Amino acid sequence: MKARRFDPLILLRWCLLGLAMLTYAQVSQAATDASTAQRNRETVTSAFAAWTAGGQSFFDDILAPDVVWTVKGSGPGAGVYRGRQDLVERAVKPLSARLAKPIRPTVRHLLAEGDAVVIHWDGEAETKDGKPYRNSYVWIFRMRGGRATEVTAFLDLAAYGAAVDGSPEVAKRP
Repeated sequence: MKARRFDPLILLRWCLLGLAMLTYAQVSQAATDASTAQRNRETVTSAFAAWTAGGQSFFDDILAPDVVWTVKGSGPGAGVYRGRQDLVERAVKPLSARLAKPIRPTVRHLLAEGDAVVIHWDGEAETKDGKPYRNSYVWIFRMRGGRATEVTAFLDLAAYGAAVDGSPEVAKRP
């Protein structure tokens, strides 16, 4: 039996083919992540635009029914809400019930990468007893199928608590 001779050119061709396949896979994944990010950016932008224009279905429009919403910090409203209904009942309705008109958001920044969308927005309203309510929010969404399935929220919980409790602290927020 005759031994085969090693051909370095064949090895080089196989290595180049492997490198090309790896590069194609990385470029393809990057393109998929970019299109996912763009789709998620458009979804969140559209939901906030509808809310700003007077829409009242923001949470139904953007949140998955089984969303896990975490409000970071300590104080009133901080904690984990399991499901859209839990969030609305325990966090959204108590604030909304104290406001003369709904909060209207002003989006400051929106960043999207893959399935994550980060939005910084300011909200203003007036309480039923005439005090201003102002707060800044940062919400980090993890999106799946056009809905937020996980959200981490940062806001001034003292201002939120003052508005919900009806205390004079509400007007102190710049």
